[in-house]
Amino acid sequence: MSNRDLHGQAPESAPAALLLIDVINDLEFDGGDRLLPAALQAADRIAALKDAARAKRLPTIYVNDNFGRWQSNFDALIENYLESDVRGAPIVRKLAPSAKDYHVLKPQQSGFFATPLAVLLRYLQVDDLILAGFTTDRCVMFTAMDAYTRGFGIRVPSDCSAAIEQSHHEQSLAYMQRVLKAEVRPGMEILR
Repeated sequence: MSNRDLHGQAPESAPAALLLIDVINDLEFDGGDRLLPAALQAADRIAALKDAARAKRLPTIYVNDNFGRWQSNFDALIENYLESDVRGAPIVRKLAPSAKDYHVLKPQQSGFFATPLAVLLRYLQVDDLILAGFTTDRCVMFTAMDAYTRGFGIRVPSDCSAAIEQSHHEQSLAYMQRVLKAEVRPGMEILR
């Protein structure tokens, strides 16, 4: 690893990173209307968690689906959702990234599959990942599984993600805690 600082763009190291998974989302899919209330509640907690992570000098990395738009970029996704009358616009407004945040577009459920996420985390010298976002039982879970197989410590704030069905959210948290050895507690408790 000859260039540990990504050409001066990344901090020298961080013990953990906050991954915000699919929070830039139009929610215009089957079940998006049922996800919206829980996602709005989680968004408030995610915003507070992001502020707390920044205060601890932990990087925030947006890991977002490209939703099949292969010629898009992250800024275009944000702009499109904010200018459109989409279901997820209030969440995008609340959780829009700052200039200091990182972002990775992903083609599938896992934040690691066919993305540069592992390279970025290696440069940041991250050992633990704090996973938040939508949906708990899909993209958060797949990313947690891939993080586990790569040897990362996993923390999943129980109140900073949501699923279409509350029972699926709870079952997924229990699974990640039992099988992936994830630390599962409320967001403000998880930043120790």
